[in-house]
Amino acid sequence: MDYTLILGLIGTAFILVAFILDEFYKVFNQNTVRYNLFNIIGSLLLVYYSLVFRAWPFVVLNGVWLIVAMIKLIKILKKKK
Repeated sequence: MDYTLILGLIGTAFILVAFILDEFYKVFNQNTVRYNLFNIIGSLLLVYYSLVFRAWPFVVLNGVWLIVAMIKLIKILKKKK
């Protein structure tokens, strides 16, 4: 199995796990560090995966997802100080 495919699957898993946990567990939500780290890791891996295959719409989609999750994480961390 190609390592690129594995990275794509891992990235997808991170984002899906964050989504599922957010839906069913109140302690894991959009305002937590963990949730946003899952999205950052997942979207970063999916940006790489999309770049490898030159799937530009998915580079944009996951790039925006990455930026939004990073901004949200920074806001959460600033609020905790």
